[in-house]
Amino acid sequence: WAWNRCLHTAGHDSVTWGLATAEEFEPVPRLCRYILAVYEDNIRHPLWEPPGGYGINPDWLILRKTYEDTRGQAPSYILYLDHEHADIVLVIRGLNLAKESDYQVLLDNQLGKRKFDGGYVHNGLLKAAGWVLDAECEVLKELVEDHPNYTLTFAGHSLGSGVAAMLALVVVQHQDKLGNIDRSRIRCYAIAPARCMSLNLAVRYADVINSVVLQDDFLPRTATPLVDIFKSLFCLPCLLCLRCMKDTCIPEEKMFKDPRRLYAPGRLYHIVERKPFRCGRFPPVVKTAVPVDGRFEHIVLSCNATSDHAIIWIERESQKAMDFLGKFTQSH
Repeated sequence: WAWNRCLHTAGHDSVTWGLATAEEFEPVPRLCRYILAVYEDNIRHPLWEPPGGYGINPDWLILRKTYEDTRGQAPSYILYLDHEHADIVLVIRGLNLAKESDYQVLLDNQLGKRKFDGGYVHNGLLKAAGWVLDAECEVLKELVEDHPNYTLTFAGHSLGSGVAAMLALVVVQHQDKLGNIDRSRIRCYAIAPARCMSLNLAVRYADVINSVVLQDDFLPRTATPLVDIFKSLFCLPCLLCLRCMKDTCIPEEKMFKDPRRLYAPGRLYHIVERKPFRCGRFPPVVKTAVPVDGRFEHIVLSCNATSDHAIIWIERESQKAMDFLGKFTQSH
């Protein structure tokens, strides 16, 4: 058991998947930069922008909501009208370790607590998404109707990825709220996603929702209740090892048959940049699929399991992957 577990690397999760194209992966590094922009207090005078900036025109920023505005019902977010890419973008920040309200959103769930469209979803994330939609419904409806050729994109990181995924579900189910927007115009990018929906929903909404995972990221692989993860945040490696041992001893048939079990949502994009027994990072490869089983089921025992969850690293590596895909496309 120990030998097999130690040999299991992130590359095994997507070894049978196909390669992503530059066209389909193009929004990912851009949306990562938009998510990073949510952390700025003043986008006109940024303090933490990555090399090349955020790519945001301050004059196209529709609104910015802080924790004071959301009253703890949802994380901070911005709404951006991206004329350059014909896109209406709502992006949501990740977990704020200093905000008790974020923990309350995460911990508001139990196995099988909330049913949705024939499946199960994370209750707290769905409630947060409902709050955001109610708050911005009129603004979004006006933007969608004024720009009929623009797509509507929800994106988020970590905690925000779950809220964004739930937003996509709710909007698809209630398209009349946004002027009967066509399903083909709605899309979601969940960066470093939490497991937030049952497998049947994850597959059925794969045309709308996309999840992006960097190499060894622990969160999409952790079926542990989020309450256990974040109560053990400062001894997370210990928890992951214990969970790894427990999951290995449970037959996969038993895990897959539980319809309440939550998974990373939608189509998956896996950025692979490290290889076993080799030092350093390599030109990242992006694998993609809509797997029905084997959806990041096994925790990777890696020193990068937590660092690969950071949005700043995902932005850097996704941009490298995009540059590599662009060169590969041109050469062929």
